Amino acid sequence: MTLDIVHDLQSVYRKLVDSTSRPGLISDLRKEAALVEEEDQKGCSASLLLLALTLFDQEVSFKVFSKQADSVSKTINQLTYAKPTEAKKADFLLILQDAEKGSLEEAIINAKAGTLKNPHTSAFIFVEVESVTNGEALLLKGPGIHSTELVHLDINENWVESRQEKNKEYPLGIDMIFIDQHHQLLSLPRTTQISRNRVMG
Repeated sequence: MTLDIVHDLQSVYRKLVDSTSRPGLISDLRKEAALVEEEDQKGCSASLLLLALTLFDQEVSFKVFSKQADSVSKTINQLTYAKPTEAKKADFLLILQDAEKGSLEEAIINAKAGTLKNPHTSAFIFVEVESVTNGEALLLKGPGIHSTELVHLDINENWVESRQEKNKEYPLGIDMIFIDQHHQLLSLPRTTQISRNRVMG
């Protein structure tokens, strides 16, 4: 791996924070992803691996949804020391693009939503998608958004309603990060309200 671990992962973290604080802002991870060598990926996209390297350590657990779940989990564990576990216990759930249909909805339903005393113990869900600039039109509202923000997601999953149900008792809920094939990142924190934009979509 040719990453400058400190510098490049700090850059990834800053972009993640920017996109999370301003939902609808697309962050570009192409520069950092280009530094991740093919042999390090083991079925995982370079940008998803970057997020794992940025956020995971031996204190956290994760669950991978993929046809290559075992090999991807082994790679992430070797690089970060984070521990694979079942969906209901995982701090991070990773839905790879080759995951079976319905995996995202399953992950949302099973993900930890935190507790009223400790809402921060909820899960993050990372999702590989075809595109975060094309596909179904979604209208975003909430903190960090001036009025409304229009985004697009190319993903063949029924997830908006499941997420809405999971996040109905704020501050409980889940945060979601979408990454596409061009290493573009879209963050949808639990505070963001999503509606399907039938008119413009």
